[in-house]
Amino acid sequence: MSDYEIFIEQVKRKTRIDLSLYKEAQMKRRLTSLYRKRGYRNFVDYFEAIDRDPALLDEFLDRMTINVSEFYRNPKQWDLLDRVVVPELLERSSRLKVWSAACSTGEEPYSLAMVLSNHVPLRNVSIEATDLDRGVLEQAKVGLYGSRAVKDVPSEMLRRYFTQEGSHYQVTEEIKKTVTFRQHNLLEDRYGFGYDLIVCRNVMIYFTEEAKDFIYTNFGKALRPGGILFVGSTEQIFAPEKYGLEAVDTFFYRKI
Repeated sequence: MSDYEIFIEQVKRKTRIDLSLYKEAQMKRRLTSLYRKRGYRNFVDYFEAIDRDPALLDEFLDRMTINVSEFYRNPKQWDLLDRVVVPELLERSSRLKVWSAACSTGEEPYSLAMVLSNHVPLRNVSIEATDLDRGVLEQAKVGLYGSRAVKDVPSEMLRRYFTQEGSHYQVTEEIKKTVTFRQHNLLEDRYGFGYDLIVCRNVMIYFTEEAKDFIYTNFGKALRPGGILFVGSTEQIFAPEKYGLEAVDTFFYRKI
């Protein structure tokens, strides 16, 4: 057994995170870079270190998750959500239950709140935002972002829902209180149910086919009939019917 395989088993026992469900070449390269940067010779030495040091463990968790996000990422897809998908959802119900999965530092769920505010009072909206990484969730709760993160925010939304603080932008309390953040492992923890909209974008590309199958199956079960799954620009689902879904558009799938 290689030192990486031993590391996978040790990490799973300690954290319940199964690294074998992430694409090996990408994950191994990322973590090798990290342990060498910290002065360790191999995965065995590195695990002994993170087992003793909570700060190193947090750094490891941060590195293995992909925390790259921005508001309204891929704007054309958000425009379709705003013009077509949300109005169709509201034909069924005036109250919407939404899940932003693998939400990173919060740009996605806050973008969702802004889009939904175009259609309904935010008191009619419940947005759950989850991620594996506790550190990014704490950043998300603060809601303070650099100018690059907000570059695609429509100007009206920027004026209405942000206050500028120097070179940074603070999300208003009206938007922040619409979103509830919590830690969740897509590969281990229980899924909720009855969602009108689930958004999970730009994270599935890091998982094995086995892991993707598990997650999409559970997303299908978590959506209510007629609910929508919104995926990333490189994450088209080629057999959505396998998960009880049908294609609405390239990046949107409806629960049958």
